[in-house]
Amino acid sequence: MSGPGHRMTSNNKKSQSVSLRQRILSLPTLLSFGVAAAFIVVLATQFDLDWSATWGNIRSMNPWLYLLALLLYYMSFVFRGMRWRLLALNALDTDEDRAKVPSALQCSQVIVIGWFVNAVVWLRLGDAYRALAFSEDAKNTFSWSLGTVLAERVLDMATVAVVIFFSVLVLTATSDLAVSQYIIVMAFVMAFGVIAIILSMRLYGSKVAQFLPGRLEGAYTRFQQGTLGGFKSQMPYMLILGLAGWLLEMARLYFVVQALGLDIGLALIPVVALGHAILSTVPTPGGVGAVEPGMTGLLLLSLDRSNAVSVAIMDRSITYVSVIIIGGLIFLLRHAMRIRSSRKETTVAS
Repeated sequence: MSGPGHRMTSNNKKSQSVSLRQRILSLPTLLSFGVAAAFIVVLATQFDLDWSATWGNIRSMNPWLYLLALLLYYMSFVFRGMRWRLLALNALDTDEDRAKVPSALQCSQVIVIGWFVNAVVWLRLGDAYRALAFSEDAKNTFSWSLGTVLAERVLDMATVAVVIFFSVLVLTATSDLAVSQYIIVMAFVMAFGVIAIILSMRLYGSKVAQFLPGRLEGAYTRFQQGTLGGFKSQMPYMLILGLAGWLLEMARLYFVVQALGLDIGLALIPVVALGHAILSTVPTPGGVGAVEPGMTGLLLLSLDRSNAVSVAIMDRSITYVSVIIIGGLIFLLRHAMRIRSSRKETTVAS
């Protein structure tokens, strides 16, 4: 049964969707590519590099190991999609609502689209777009969907903090390499930050909601349901799925290094891979300008400058360039299918 409230919600979602699409395809977005290119040029000119040696490494790369790294990277999205779906199912109260939650594969596709949006716009708006797309697919509210995204981020940051802490312990115990304390501090600051938000929401959320206007109170309540409800059950399984996703990220970097015929030691792989993930949260498109020098700096612990830059370039060709290409295709296909479906509904209604 539809009414004015339903039409208002539908119109709000459409206006939010149009606004985000306009941001993605706007002039500032196109300019962001220019800024990203400028970052790369500055970094390239500041490094004292033997570019002939760097490109020689890249040209001699093993293409099959590189393709394996690419495959493993996109397999990680499947595990992330499975975990996100479980979080969403936990955050719903009725079987009718749970039946509307998209499949794990659809959730994975929406995550890839969110990463694509993060790669082309500033301020990591991909998370907002991902929440909007998921709310449309699950036929639920944007605030509830955004809560499930936050819950997923909490699990990610907690996992990253623990894994990077033990990785640094192993690295320092098995070698004389000194890892920058910045990566460790940032991992724990981010993890404790999101956990503090969750605890505050659980302890004081209902009290805060009482002081909000009626409309905001309802939106906050749904946001809290999406965030806290995701942790109701199956936590060990969700932690395993999240860890599997991060292990595949590490495997991606390992095979990129192997494809270039280099060796950085197994203990450094998780530190560099997770350091890459932390630096990518910088609110430039795709973390450009932060990931590249940070990743190169970590690789310099084990490689010379030309080899470190070779690894950084080829790894970013997967985590940045391929996301723009593959994520962009999925994004366009999704909207083409939605336009087609909308036209069919209009034809049937008329």
